[in-house]
Amino acid sequence: MKRHILFVDDEPNILKGLQRSLRPLRKQWEMAFVDGAATALECLEKESFDVIISDMRMPQMDGAQLLGKVQEKYPMMVRIILSGHSDQEMIMKSVKSAHQYLSKPCEKKVLIDAVTRACYLRDVLNEKSLQYVISGIGVMPILPGLYAQIMEELNSPDSSVASVGEIISKDIGMTAKVLQLVNSSFFGMPRHVSNPMEAVVLLGLDVVKTLVLSIEVFARFRETTMSILPVSKIYEHCVRTGVIAKKIAVLENMGKEESDNAMIAGILHDLGRLLLAENFPDEYQEVMDYVRQDRVVVHEAEREILGVTHAQIGGFLLGLWGLPDDIVEGVAFHHNPSGFRVKGFGLRGLVHVANLMEHHQRMLSKGWDRLKGVDTDYLDQYNLTKRIPLWRDSLQNK
Repeated sequence: MKRHILFVDDEPNILKGLQRSLRPLRKQWEMAFVDGAATALECLEKESFDVIISDMRMPQMDGAQLLGKVQEKYPMMVRIILSGHSDQEMIMKSVKSAHQYLSKPCEKKVLIDAVTRACYLRDVLNEKSLQYVISGIGVMPILPGLYAQIMEELNSPDSSVASVGEIISKDIGMTAKVLQLVNSSFFGMPRHVSNPMEAVVLLGLDVVKTLVLSIEVFARFRETTMSILPVSKIYEHCVRTGVIAKKIAVLENMGKEESDNAMIAGILHDLGRLLLAENFPDEYQEVMDYVRQDRVVVHEAEREILGVTHAQIGGFLLGLWGLPDDIVEGVAFHHNPSGFRVKGFGLRGLVHVANLMEHHQRMLSKGWDRLKGVDTDYLDQYNLTKRIPLWRDSLQNK
């Protein structure tokens, strides 16, 4: 199936260069190149596109404003910023509307991989069975209040660590929970953290945003849901999984952004379980009964009874909230990393292994030699199965 891609830039030479370099892809991509936001919007009214790739700095309407309008009118379109400017204020302006950011000059392979990955995620996370279940969801949590405030603060040109910490400090319960988590053994901080601003400095804005998001979402569900699922235990498992995923990323010499995103995906990977239990309590009780009686794993029971898994639901929800595609990928494919056709040991692999390692570490405190349930075919592709003992030992030595 051909992908329809719209490129937007106010510099004709940039557009010509893109057109020349991408000419070999004409059999896979149907491409249009337009010279500004107004022309792009006119083009979108006339024909349908899968992806829009826009420059950031343009006169009259910049890339962030353009993608904001595209998000409102065409929410399923993949939105990518391609810019040579590392202007923090401009990046913050587009944090809600862009799925990905690519820097100029951008290597052709990087661009192709980004488009392929984003389109595939969108297609997989909108399969018919998933759409059917989503249509039956009466309670789809909107972006939680405190998280929305923090995102709004990040969009402000005056955003700072102190201002984010101040927002958290206005909520006594949130302050207590964030500080409890930061000071727990999960994070291994060298000293006690005593206020939200200090927590933001030490953990970084992305990780703190995720903690706030996950805490708020986990706190929103009814007593009925809590009678079906051990919510507090699931939350603890998610946080531990996030920490393990980040440790593996560090051991594999991944960069800070990818390591932080590994932790974020780990923390959020089981949110779909709560969403399913909240909206389909009878069916999800049947799922849990099936798990206990027939000793099948949760996601297989979900697939049998509901037709979808919590991983798909969680990925869909996080995609709606505009989280980065690699985090959505890590959540959506954490049980079957081989199911994602784009190659590479990405967040789906990290969260897959971290999820299993957390279960093993908690259930087999005296140690374990094999990681049950791991997708060895997937790990073997990247010669990483043999690294599992190293990852295991790094946890046991903490």
